[in-house]
Amino acid sequence: MEILEGQVERITYAGEEDGYSVLRLKVHGRRDLVTVVGSFVSVTPGEVLRVRGAWNRHPKYGEQFRADQYETLSPDTVEGIRKYLGSGLIKGIGPEMAKRIVKAFGTSTLDVIDAQPERLLEVDGIGPKRLQGIVKAWDDQKEIREVMIFLKGHGVSASHATRIFKHYGRESLNVLRENPYRLAMDVSGIGFVTADKIAQSLGFARDSVRRAEAGLHWALFQAADEGHVCLPRNRLLEEAQKLLESPREVLEKGLQALAADGRIVVEAVPADAAHVMGDTQAVFLRGYHTAEVQTAARLTYIASFPKRFPQAKIDEVIGTVTARLPFPLAPLQRQALRNALTDKVLVLTGGPGTGKTTLVKAVCDAYARLGSRVALAAPTGRAAKRLAETTGRDAATIHRLLEFSPAVGGFQRNEQKPLNTDCLIVDEASMLDGLLAHHLLKAVEPKTTVIFVGDVDQLPSVGAGNVLQDIIDSGAFPVVRLTEIFRQAQKSLIVVNAHRIREGMFPVNGKSQEGRLSDFYFIEKDDPEEVLEVVVELCTKRIPKRFGLDPVDEIQVLSPMHRGVVGARHLNEVLQKALNPRGRAVERAGRLYRVGDKVMQLRNNYDKDVFNGDLGRIEAVDEENQEIRVRIDDRPVTYDFSELDEITHAYAVSVHKSQGSEYPAVVVPLVTQHYIMLQRNLLYTAVTRGKKLVVLVGSRKALAMAVRNNRIQKRYTLLAHRLRRSLAAPGLEGATSNGAFASETPRKRPQNGR
Repeated sequence: MEILEGQVERITYAGEEDGYSVLRLKVHGRRDLVTVVGSFVSVTPGEVLRVRGAWNRHPKYGEQFRADQYETLSPDTVEGIRKYLGSGLIKGIGPEMAKRIVKAFGTSTLDVIDAQPERLLEVDGIGPKRLQGIVKAWDDQKEIREVMIFLKGHGVSASHATRIFKHYGRESLNVLRENPYRLAMDVSGIGFVTADKIAQSLGFARDSVRRAEAGLHWALFQAADEGHVCLPRNRLLEEAQKLLESPREVLEKGLQALAADGRIVVEAVPADAAHVMGDTQAVFLRGYHTAEVQTAARLTYIASFPKRFPQAKIDEVIGTVTARLPFPLAPLQRQALRNALTDKVLVLTGGPGTGKTTLVKAVCDAYARLGSRVALAAPTGRAAKRLAETTGRDAATIHRLLEFSPAVGGFQRNEQKPLNTDCLIVDEASMLDGLLAHHLLKAVEPKTTVIFVGDVDQLPSVGAGNVLQDIIDSGAFPVVRLTEIFRQAQKSLIVVNAHRIREGMFPVNGKSQEGRLSDFYFIEKDDPEEVLEVVVELCTKRIPKRFGLDPVDEIQVLSPMHRGVVGARHLNEVLQKALNPRGRAVERAGRLYRVGDKVMQLRNNYDKDVFNGDLGRIEAVDEENQEIRVRIDDRPVTYDFSELDEITHAYAVSVHKSQGSEYPAVVVPLVTQHYIMLQRNLLYTAVTRGKKLVVLVGSRKALAMAVRNNRIQKRYTLLAHRLRRSLAAPGLEGATSNGAFASETPRKRPQNGR
């Protein structure tokens, strides 16, 4: 064993998960840099390390020093301190500012920052605000290093340590020692397995009731992420037993403790709904139960209020509105228009080209002629924007309609401050999940008409629930399914093939003819590597040249899966190199974020006013302030480097993430390796995302698998049953005597996190 001491010149590789790193060290007395390999925590260029280990020779990379132990020393030379500070360690200090600070304080620089930070005001370019940021970043860096060292001792990765510190700050170590199971509920990207690993290394017993509670709670959250509002009691216990490997009696105690504490609801399943659950009891997270019960009650309550328009006036308005349309309404469309004026709750569904947009415009016109107000909303920003463009009226996301305020906390529109409208039209209603439906309906007055518009054959919502399908299945409200494809739409193979796929038929391959390009193509390739090659060529050369479309802004690759050769993750790496190979960039978590990159927001961030699925382009990378700026919907949004896990590259996205969006051109790779996800509703959703062009690339076998597979994953929910029961016995479970509802808000991640 030997000891080396030297300054880190650069970090060649740093593993996010295991901390394994390859460092280049400048060692006193050696002319050449030394390669040091080993497991390091949060090492920064410019730091001085004392490492203990042994020399060995790598067959490919030559002589290396393998470190078994190390300690960090503060750099003690002017050059070392300058490099250390300018490495990006401290937000607000880049290479230029580091040079100025070191010039002012020399070898005392680190002591000044640590003990007399106010002296930094002597440096040109540092004012009170910047000083405050530097001091906070310096203190945070010391804290996060302590957290990382603690977690490394318990087998937790550096990337997880960063997330933990970002969430809890200086309370991190206290939280970890008191109840590490909180991590699974509170910190994005950390699951139960990681939290359990920490807990056991801290001495928490494997057969403790607290561990059982945490495991059961996590199993219900995982079920919600898969779309389930609840789970059958026995299935929940089975899932928890797989996860925990605990005795059944311990799990039963955990379930009882969760129910007694009010964090879950165990509900008896009525006989007429037993076939849905396959069990006599269903288990809900408290918030999801509240949402489902009150959604059913509220819809039934709204439907029970009479309409106020006289029949003669309705007939007159329908005549006037239809006479002004460029095309006569089909019988089903005309019936739907009448339903919209006579019924309080209505579902309007149908595929592309069946006239949903025409009908929505006619409904808006009819209400305007009746002197009534209409509000238009959709679950996503892109869907709301498209709704506004097609109707020529204002439309908003549901979050904006309900005036979500991160400062105040929660939706400002609710039963105390309801929406001021006579008719609410919710477009892309297949994307409406249980929690969002609950919040929306809480803000709807009983006198308001609610119209759900959507394509029920698309994928269901990403969030828990299957609201549109459940409303239809309940039979509690009028449903109009538009089936006729209009003559103009019949010219589009995108529309024709979408309906063929929905009906389980193979799509018709388009052929470009003289002077006219088709809008649908299937390019047959069996080998995934060949599929990848064709997809890249289509995006970079063939489509831009032939159709005149921008390869980044107007072409979207949609993949059934994230993994694999033509999964979204690998496609993004390849397409980034092909479409945006150069420019200022920052690397985080193995991803290179470069100016010009197309990116997508992965979760709702109310502080930034950006939402899951929003697309943007990176405009700037600021290494000194450790920020990148992304332009989303024509406005700049700033992300701290620590927030880059909120966005991902979007040259290719999953089909699920494309819901509610339309793109000029869509390219869809289909290979048999994606067999788990090859379902009819997924392919149908992908094809209906394209406005001008859809190109499928892959094997005929994979395409056939998708077309034939109509087995839709079952989602556990009792909403349809509750609606049928409320309609049969309108005592309105969940409603008070005046129609108001309990103010409990479903919480996705409870603060106690147990």
